[in-house]
Amino acid sequence: MRTLSQTIALTAASLVAVFGLSGADGRLKFPADYREWVFLSSGVGMTYGPIGDAAHTGPPMFDNVFVNPASYRGFLKTGHWPDKTVFVLEVRGSESHGSINKDGHFQTGIMGIEVEVKDRSAKTGEWTFYGFGNPKNTATAVAEPIGRDAGCYSCHGRNAAVENTFVQFYPVLYDVARNKGTLKPGF
Repeated sequence: MRTLSQTIALTAASLVAVFGLSGADGRLKFPADYREWVFLSSGVGMTYGPIGDAAHTGPPMFDNVFVNPASYRGFLKTGHWPDKTVFVLEVRGSESHGSINKDGHFQTGIMGIEVEVKDRSAKTGEWTFYGFGNPKNTATAVAEPIGRDAGCYSCHGRNAAVENTFVQFYPVLYDVARNKGTLKPGF
């Protein structure tokens, strides 16, 4: 049987392994392999949040959303996000004229990356946001938690279809949540 201190040590080690937390300060190491995770959806011209505000100065941006594979599988089974879920929002610029393209938009460089983490043991709350901006060196990039007074917390709390997440923008998962009965009222 494990002692309490062994359990705490294992929990801390699993947080570092899953989240890449870089210490007791709650900073998050950049999830460099996120492009190998499950791709949930892409939106164009969606303007919300700090990065979205920058979209008003040029062509529409693309939002690409990824989630860690274990959490995706957990959601498919239950319609809920398991503890240790990690979302990555990758925001990219766009262009409309290049190569053979004559109309529409295609993705270009990264404008910013935001991460949302579910951690029931976090002292600051179950869901925490991190802003990486446009990390130049992803091997060493870390982010501080975004303060609880930031608009992302209240917006997700008011407008998310399932828990703290915008499942309404992920068609496959929206159907899962509807079938499992986990959509918030009004969705």
